[in-house]
Amino acid sequence: MVNPFTFLQEVRAEAAKVTWPSRRETLITTGLVIAMVLVASLFFVAVDQSLRLIVGFVLNLGH
Repeated sequence: MVNPFTFLQEVRAEAAKVTWPSRRETLITTGLVIAMVLVASLFFVAVDQSLRLIVGFVLNLGH
């Protein structure tokens, strides 16, 4: 078991080695993620509606 004080010192030392992204990089990445989520959601809505129409058409052929 490691002393909690030693553990916190090691965590702080490792965190100092991390290259953190700038505010601009974070905002750009966030914007790209949001844009990709919107594109993917529109794609899946279009596919879902297309399949709904096709299945509805096929099921109505027997009537």
